[in-house]
Amino acid sequence: MSLGRSKSLRLDWISILLFFLLVGFGYLNILSASSSGEITSYFDLTKPYGKQLVFIIFSLVLIVLILAIEAKFYERFASVIYLLALISLVGLFIFGKNVNGATSWYAFGGMTIQPSEFAKCATALAVAKYISDLQTNILEINHQLRTLLIIVVPAFLILLQNDAGSTLVYAAFFFVFFREGIPKLYLLIALGIAIVGISTLKFGLITTGIVAVVLTFTLYYLIQKKRRRILQPITIAILSVIFAAGVQFFYSSILQPHQQDRISVWLRLEKDPEKLEAMKRDISYNLHESEKAISSGGLSGKGFMEGTRTIGQFVPEQHTDYIFSTVGEEWGFFGSTMVVVLFVLLIIRIIFRAENQKSQFSRVYGYAVASILFVHFLINIGMVMGLIPTIGIPLPFFSYGGSSLWGFTILLFIFIKLDANRLNEW
Repeated sequence: MSLGRSKSLRLDWISILLFFLLVGFGYLNILSASSSGEITSYFDLTKPYGKQLVFIIFSLVLIVLILAIEAKFYERFASVIYLLALISLVGLFIFGKNVNGATSWYAFGGMTIQPSEFAKCATALAVAKYISDLQTNILEINHQLRTLLIIVVPAFLILLQNDAGSTLVYAAFFFVFFREGIPKLYLLIALGIAIVGISTLKFGLITTGIVAVVLTFTLYYLIQKKRRRILQPITIAILSVIFAAGVQFFYSSILQPHQQDRISVWLRLEKDPEKLEAMKRDISYNLHESEKAISSGGLSGKGFMEGTRTIGQFVPEQHTDYIFSTVGEEWGFFGSTMVVVLFVLLIIRIIFRAENQKSQFSRVYGYAVASILFVHFLINIGMVMGLIPTIGIPLPFFSYGGSSLWGFTILLFIFIKLDANRLNEW
């Protein structure tokens, strides 16, 4: 057997199979959601399904290129790739095109590219490079802050482009840190921040501040045996109040009206039932239509290209962020479950392979890949089913879009290449 063939057989074909199953099934649903029941040509570039087919073909070219490049290249040039990603994000403020209120795109003739989709992969490489190449001890606070800076910079640039959904995805790196051994205290802090933030919006600054102060001192005196460190609970209480005030200011003065309305509907901040229902109709039209489409599918669905709400285009832009509603209507509970299972299997497979890596770089990068896919998958499906507020991020390998598909393809297949390199070194 030749060396080239030996290497090809050492690729993780299970992950590759799961990738093609998701891409293929995603294309069928894009075809149904964007064709209105009529197909003139599968390569009709005036239709989303025609463009998506071209995107899929080009993703195959990307896969070949990624697998052809030496694995060490991704580790050696991780910093350069990260720098180029930052430059592409900064360039949007000068040359970017505004799409749906977000300046997140470069336009080249009739084609658009969204750099934030590729920046996630670049950030994952940079984080893996910093933690591994410098033999970073993640328990040291200075290394934690530097690693956090690597993540915050692209996230902040994307936030300035008014793309809050893509910014939120960068929270996925928390799972990477947790795997590398950061204190569990950070998990409690993150949980506390979430509780204070939601409580501030739901019950107000004064109520949240009083409860935070009372609860902090109560827990301190119940848990702390040595009561000399009184500055500790005082500091926590002050920071809680400051954070609560910051949340209220951010909600009322920074967020756009439509973003405020989405949060208001989710937390039911509006006390008047009639106004709340009116807000739901205005703000959550996509969500309500999506829920109707999913519920109408029943157990087995209405059949491929037989979904009445899908063909009738009741859900606006259904082939993008709300593509899962097409699955629910046409393939039913069984089809929806199959999609969930495919994603779960892929994520578990990546984690399993990451745990078996010989290099820390490959392990950290593998966990970053799994975490990013998990956050996208969780938020998108949760949004479509009304479990979380409407956040515009795509379903990996499934939603329409060249930048999305190529970004996730690059993200996954770099890890597959790194994993194959590990096997070839045995």
